[in-house]
Amino acid sequence: MTTMVLADGAEFTAPGVKDFFLPKIIEPYVDKPMILLVLSIVIISVFFLVATRNLKIVPGKLQFAAEQVYDFGRNGIAREQIGAKDFKPFVPLIVAIFTFVLVNNLFGLIPIVQFPTMSHIGFPLAVSLFVVYPVYHFVGFKRHGFVGYLKHQTIPPGAPWFVLPLLIPIEFFQKFVLNPITLAIRVFAAMFAGHLLLLVFTLAGEFLLLNGGITVIVGPISIAFAIALTFLEALIMVLQAYIFALLSASYIGMALAEEH
Repeated sequence: MTTMVLADGAEFTAPGVKDFFLPKIIEPYVDKPMILLVLSIVIISVFFLVATRNLKIVPGKLQFAAEQVYDFGRNGIAREQIGAKDFKPFVPLIVAIFTFVLVNNLFGLIPIVQFPTMSHIGFPLAVSLFVVYPVYHFVGFKRHGFVGYLKHQTIPPGAPWFVLPLLIPIEFFQKFVLNPITLAIRVFAAMFAGHLLLLVFTLAGEFLLLNGGITVIVGPISIAFAIALTFLEALIMVLQAYIFALLSASYIGMALAEEH
């Protein structure tokens, strides 16, 4: 925790990890991120239900938006990563993952809400470990068989026999341990760092404007940085949702593929 003391004695304590642990709304378990998580599911469900309740050949704005989201998940992610032969059963999953992560990320930019749910490591880790991880291993075992899938995942085609004692443990650790963890850490780290930067520049700008004395001229600069970072953060939020869904589809595609 960093504290800045100005000449007039005013103190500014920079935000840190503690600011991501919000007070419980309903003791002892329910807090703001948990409510936002449920709210995101409601928002996504209502959006698609309302957009598709009266489908037309010439779509309205809401139907068009829903179709674009679905088409992006279907053709831009699932089809590209899983392959034209196998992708169709996984389209609902990929679209759901993309929209779920996207909405929870974008919560960080909505006034009053202003908290990206995925900045809590438990949420992306839960999606990775309890949704993506079992799905892609299940379909891999189902297609290749138990022994065949283990060989498929740990022995790259054409690898010399003498490097297998070293290569097999590394491949096993990457495919069965590291992949789901890194999948979650990517979005968590981006949301955590981005939200923390916004907090620093916003709170510092407010503090300098109200208590800065001669340094009050720095306040508007800090606020300007916060505004610029908001636009950058919006782009990163969308990119991270895309990357999460893309890698999820990629893992499924690799599990189903005949070769690496």
